[in-house]
Amino acid sequence: MIRVYNTLTRKKEVFETVRPGKVGIYLCGPTVYKPSHIGHMVGPIIFDAVKRYLTYNGYEVTWVVNITDVDDKLIAESQRRGIRMSQLADEMIADYMANLKALGIDTIDHFPRATENIEAIIAFTQDLIQKGYAYPAGGDVYFDVSKVPDYGKLSGRKLDNMLPEGGEGAERKRSPYDFALWKGAKPNEPSWDSPWGPGRPGWHIECSVMSSRILGETFDIHGGGLDLVFPHHENEIAQSEARHGKPMVRYWMHNGLMQAADEIGKVGGRHTRSAEDDLEAQQAGKISKSKGANPFRELLAEYRPETIRFFILSTHYRRPIEFSERRLLEMETAIETFYRFFERFERVSGQSFYALPTPQRRQEGEFVCCEDPFLKDVHGHRTRFLEFMDDDFNTGGAIGELFELVRRLNRFIDEHRLEDPTQRSPEKIAALERGARVLRELGQVLGLFRQPPPKRQLAEESGLVPKLLDLLVSIRSEARKAKNFQVADRIRSGLAELGVILEDRPDGTQWRITDQTS
Repeated sequence: MIRVYNTLTRKKEVFETVRPGKVGIYLCGPTVYKPSHIGHMVGPIIFDAVKRYLTYNGYEVTWVVNITDVDDKLIAESQRRGIRMSQLADEMIADYMANLKALGIDTIDHFPRATENIEAIIAFTQDLIQKGYAYPAGGDVYFDVSKVPDYGKLSGRKLDNMLPEGGEGAERKRSPYDFALWKGAKPNEPSWDSPWGPGRPGWHIECSVMSSRILGETFDIHGGGLDLVFPHHENEIAQSEARHGKPMVRYWMHNGLMQAADEIGKVGGRHTRSAEDDLEAQQAGKISKSKGANPFRELLAEYRPETIRFFILSTHYRRPIEFSERRLLEMETAIETFYRFFERFERVSGQSFYALPTPQRRQEGEFVCCEDPFLKDVHGHRTRFLEFMDDDFNTGGAIGELFELVRRLNRFIDEHRLEDPTQRSPEKIAALERGARVLRELGQVLGLFRQPPPKRQLAEESGLVPKLLDLLVSIRSEARKAKNFQVADRIRSGLAELGVILEDRPDGTQWRITDQTS
């Protein structure tokens, strides 16, 4: 039974969909005026895992991510660069899509653009005017928040405690808290004809229109960063429920914001600010374009996409994520634990881990636990992984269980000396394969271990470096034979610090260079 934390009710609730067996998810996407940075990838990675898990549990899932391709920031940037707004948007959308592809995020079903929905936005606005919830004013159209008694229910704010929206045209509003549905055009700005004159849509109404058009007037999950709770999602609720007369969304899911690590404390240390649901604290350290976040493609040039996915999912989605080069290097080292096992599994079994057949549905992966203590452990790790995911998609806990499982698989190889061909038996290899299939099944639920990581070719590997490493391995071997373990251990630890891993096997010691030195 899956339980989801609902921002609206501030508690975990049993997951029950609008239509049995079907799930509609809407995630607020980017405003495409500059290249994507890592903060833009947090939501897509999280909800890619959410969709994969719901699909794994038998649901038919439709996932929508919108593109805001008309906005004040887009207009300003296009004017600064001297190009059309649409040209800028197309350029930044291509960048965004390339980043999603690199991360293996291929489960999004629809990418609607605001500019493709202008007619629907105008119709939505007209309907709100006719129902008495909105009013035209000098070429603009505003939503009258005083007509919604429960306005503020998502954020928990009262009008008295809210800051007015302000901005241009504030003098035309009936109340400073009213927000724009349609903005009259200014000179030299892109615009569309409307009953109120040329103009363009307000930000909030775009999402209400696109989500209802694709997913229906009430759908299951609306996601986004914690910074969108107010005013964006609050206003979405107000205008959508005013028009349709029914709840907009069953479950509001908000992820924590990507933080610069030095803003919230050292990695592995105590947080200097509170974690979940504290928007003010998270906003203080939020990584954003305005704070000079580097383009995401630069990060992809330094780290494997799988490392970045692993990094994001290692934290529960509602908590802030601490970003630093150190944290990414820690993840790079951590994920090597799995890659080393995959290589070891292939040596022992003769099969590629990535070619193992795996269940696509939860019930297909169920197996009856027997008296074999190893398979009992494997079954237990699988059960606990699923319990974490059932509990509000706790990917951090689930990844912790993957580490426990891979340790158990390695211990099984060690206990039965399976690196030695003379010690292998069909029964032991079959048990190892069963455990490896579970690891691959659970990894794929999170979008991990879908294909082998790209190999980074080091120029030094064809020159002096391999010869020097072979020499150090030989010296270490001689030191061990002479029982000079201090020297042997110093060589091993020193090489590890440089990113060179030594693996002692029955047929000798092998070295391997990890990617963090490339």
